[in-house]
Amino acid sequence: MTYQVVNKKIISHCTNADISGGGGIETYVASLVHSQIPGVSAHTITDLKNVDQRQFELLHIHDPDMLMDLRSECPAIFTLHNHSTYCPSGTKYLADRNRVCDRPMNPLGCTWGHLIDGCGSRRPQNILQDWWNAYQPLEILKKLKIPVIANSDYVRQQIIMSGLSQERVFTLRCGVQPPKSPTAALTREIHQKQRILFAGRIVPYKGIEWLIKALAKTDPGIHLDIAGDGWGKPTMEKLAHQMGLSDRITWHSWCHGEKLEELYQQCFAVVFPSVWPEPAGLVTLEAYARYRPVIASAVGGIPEHLRDGETGILVPPNDIPKLAAAINELASNYQKSRDMGKEGKAWFEQEFTIDVHIQRLEEIYEKTIAEFHGR
Repeated sequence: MTYQVVNKKIISHCTNADISGGGGIETYVASLVHSQIPGVSAHTITDLKNVDQRQFELLHIHDPDMLMDLRSECPAIFTLHNHSTYCPSGTKYLADRNRVCDRPMNPLGCTWGHLIDGCGSRRPQNILQDWWNAYQPLEILKKLKIPVIANSDYVRQQIIMSGLSQERVFTLRCGVQPPKSPTAALTREIHQKQRILFAGRIVPYKGIEWLIKALAKTDPGIHLDIAGDGWGKPTMEKLAHQMGLSDRITWHSWCHGEKLEELYQQCFAVVFPSVWPEPAGLVTLEAYARYRPVIASAVGGIPEHLRDGETGILVPPNDIPKLAAAINELASNYQKSRDMGKEGKAWFEQEFTIDVHIQRLEEIYEKTIAEFHGR
């Protein structure tokens, strides 16, 4: 008796990210890999250099530096998760001027940004390296002509402004896994505890300083839980102490699983105070999945993930009085907080679950594969 071995081609995700845990990219790619999508590998590819790319039905690239090893031997797409492909500093944020960078990538403007505006390192060798790390993948991407997925219209506009044709770039907003444990709409009992939550890295452009200063102008019964860590934490702890807010803030460091779930469940709102232009921001979606409204800065791709006055409140970045007013508004109005949380949950189920995202992603896969073989 003989057996025929069928060598079925598969779709593979390509990234150097550690999908066992970490930030937004890691969480997103892990969701795709672990969703057991038919025809998609359960393992990521970390190096394309010595791989026979003809064996794949499609390669989904997530890291810009992996583009240089793509040989056009099979269909491929590239997802833009952040600004690093069109911004040498990767932030699109001029730290010393406290504003978003609106310049297209060019040597003079980006050098000026590093040296004068504080968007990146001021060391000449670092400026040159930052430029090359963005310029090389961008030029390769222009030549490859593969479809590009942007995780927000904001990111799509930025890459088009950097030289890609708009026909090549699709907006596909992220999806996240629903909570493993049951969730319920905000109760009056939890609202009365008067706790808000920040979840993320503690670095300047995430807006922690703005949040702490705004907290000082809110009702003194409001307590802030901070789930995260980062090199800016000691400075922010010192600021909180100087402002007499130490007893109103709990620093939880990095939280995962049950602990983070507990923090989501005990707050009446999640605050997302980034001052840099977040490409998208998964925090809003995670809050919606747990019936919590979001107070967030109107910058980058965040407004595309928040319906102002319906699922939360948008606030101009670095505006202390308005952020404080938004927190006070939801702290003093249980029904509004509950209703916004329910609206967010409904929107999440409609637009932002990982299943909805995968369905739309598979349509892009099918189109890309068909067009590649139809050339």
